[in-house]
Amino acid sequence: MQFKPVIGLEVHAELATQSKMFCACPVVDSTQAEPNSAVCPVCAGMPGTLPVLNRRAVEYGLRVALALECEVAPMSIFARKNYFYPDLPKGYQISQYEQPLARNGRLIIQTSQGERTIRIRRVHLEEDTGKLTHCQVNGESYSLVDLNRAGIPLLEIVSEPDLHTAEEVRLYAMALRSLLRYLGVNSGDMQKGVMRVEPNISVRLSDSPTLGVRTEIKNLNSFRALERAVAYEIQRQSEILSRGEEVIQETRGWDEAQGKTFVQRTKEEAEDYRYFPEPDLPPLIVDEKLIAEIRASLPELPAAKLQRFQLQYGLNAYSAGVLTAEPAVAEFFEQTARACQAASAKMAANWISGELFGLLNQAGLEIEASPVSPTALAELIDMVARGEINQNAAKTTLVEMFVGGETAQTIVVARGLRQISDADQIAQWVQRVLNENPEQVAAYYKGKATLAKWLFGQVMRLAKGRANPQTIQEELEKQLNARQPPDAP
Repeated sequence: MQFKPVIGLEVHAELATQSKMFCACPVVDSTQAEPNSAVCPVCAGMPGTLPVLNRRAVEYGLRVALALECEVAPMSIFARKNYFYPDLPKGYQISQYEQPLARNGRLIIQTSQGERTIRIRRVHLEEDTGKLTHCQVNGESYSLVDLNRAGIPLLEIVSEPDLHTAEEVRLYAMALRSLLRYLGVNSGDMQKGVMRVEPNISVRLSDSPTLGVRTEIKNLNSFRALERAVAYEIQRQSEILSRGEEVIQETRGWDEAQGKTFVQRTKEEAEDYRYFPEPDLPPLIVDEKLIAEIRASLPELPAAKLQRFQLQYGLNAYSAGVLTAEPAVAEFFEQTARACQAASAKMAANWISGELFGLLNQAGLEIEASPVSPTALAELIDMVARGEINQNAAKTTLVEMFVGGETAQTIVVARGLRQISDADQIAQWVQRVLNENPEQVAAYYKGKATLAKWLFGQVMRLAKGRANPQTIQEELEKQLNARQPPDAP
């Protein structure tokens, strides 16, 4: 039986404000701060307290809504979403429901099957809950409540069910994270829970217009977990339907160690939350002047930057995508390209996405902390472009720059890495290698063409890696052709 998955995503992104959504408590890193150290009567849900809306959170929400090409509502309403859980101190969450901040946007993603446009159903503001830590000591289980996170501004971004594969889900989440980072409203540090993804997944027969019963997977905070969880759930539901059984609508969790989802609770419907307008907050009125100001302040967004990198720097779509995924990487590349005098922008792109990324990954560093600056990298690859050093010497030099912080010029001079392009000297090295390896040369003439690479390596070894590879190649071909026996194939 042929099944078609139908997937929509709910993404909860913490807004990078200094204070919480409805009070003056500071926003702290819940993984570092002392538990319950950033809590006041308002976010602790004490009776008689009144919320006051955070203007910066509204502005950040509008930045995202406009970047997603949404229709901003001139008036939106906050509502109480009622449910009881230990990390929800008020017994309800202040959110938006019937009248959200914005609707009807879109996000374009690049997939292996081409470009896809994913519709955005709604963007709305709400507050985060607290955090539970589950413990077990001497066979007894208990939970600890930390309210530092309670009340932190959240932006919920809900897509239409336009996604159909685990790959598309991952790419959509990655594109949305990149957008949030470009806008400066979210750090994108998923391991700290500042962006959490909840896919709603259903499976139906390929030729059926009727949507299947959906399940929701809660609080996925890595792209790997997201892709694996969605793939597993698609497979699980397909197998249930293949057996003629029915999928149960429910909320599920993801067990990373076992690689499968598990039941958390039966899925609630909207009426279970008993939404009603928040009596302590007036309607949120957004005028056209504020919208115009925020629209004018938007930076160049990832899609526009990707297109510009292709046109301006001649990069292919893949390279441009790698370099524009993170704003810091895009800025590093542009600074390097501007500093280059002899090297091309393509050359700069290759060195950044290849050698420099490799060193950063090994060291566990982000590009903002790179020991090699854009100017220093440009100096190095300019030396390669001018033929002063070859690729191997440049890679060695970059490693030393990364570890010791010295300039490329200093390392090249101290290590004697400057490239040798003298044709007579290289001709002598080639002649010596051919004279000292008659068996390999004879085998080459008998048809073992791969030995040419071996001979090339011997010449480079003799030159201690400093010879110009192109000159070696030309001279090696010249001397091999000159020595070729008349009866060689």
